[in-house]
Amino acid sequence: MSGELAGEVALVTGAGSGLGHRFATVLAGAGAAVAVAGRRKERLEELVEQIEAAGGRALAVPLDIADAVEIPGAVDTVEAGLGPVTVLVNNAGIPDAKRAHRMPLEVVDAVLATNVRGPWQLSTEVARRLIAADRPGRIVNISSLSAHDYGHDGAAGLYSVTKAAVERMSEVHAVEWAKYRINVNAIAPGAFLTEMMDGMIDRLKTSEEEMAAGWPRNRFPRPEMLDSTLLYLCSPASEAVTGTVVKVDDGQHRR
Repeated sequence: MSGELAGEVALVTGAGSGLGHRFATVLAGAGAAVAVAGRRKERLEELVEQIEAAGGRALAVPLDIADAVEIPGAVDTVEAGLGPVTVLVNNAGIPDAKRAHRMPLEVVDAVLATNVRGPWQLSTEVARRLIAADRPGRIVNISSLSAHDYGHDGAAGLYSVTKAAVERMSEVHAVEWAKYRINVNAIAPGAFLTEMMDGMIDRLKTSEEEMAAGWPRNRFPRPEMLDSTLLYLCSPASEAVTGTVVKVDDGQHRR
């Protein structure tokens, strides 16, 4: 384990699987105490065991980011177990798989609550406490290249809209909280091979190789290829970087 983030307390949402699972492991490996949040308690507890077996500190925090009532209590739980949150990674998100004109209102509400309202509320909850304690902090919001490039063959239009909102939220919060030494940035990954992507491949009745064949490097990038970007934005090395969106897509998308 490195000590790059020693003394920091990180909260990672959507940590039960996919990129969130990787992010939590990477932050713990850099020396942060990590609270792993999500809806699947068993997955979270397994991750805590993995982190602790590697010599880190971790805490499982059951949280449905779409439930506004749960958020303040979840932050209280982290503070009681590990200390005040100084690094927040808003990773939790859900896709939609329907065209806009066929999307039920309950799907619209669920995607907006999970992808936009929840991260907004959690960011403000953490920032409010950092400001009151006069402590600096880092917030990293996970966006998507779909916020910038949406094709006619896509069926995740609302997801694309929410990720564009996440990027604007990052810019707005960066401006508002700069004077409090809270840096807010976003990472916009392309298509990485995760459980969410596995589900999309199944729905499209295609394969990993067929989907990747249309990209310049003919491959799916792996989650570990985001490690350096995440660590940079969470560490003192990025002290002057705020309100920035870092695109990481292995050359998949247009610019």
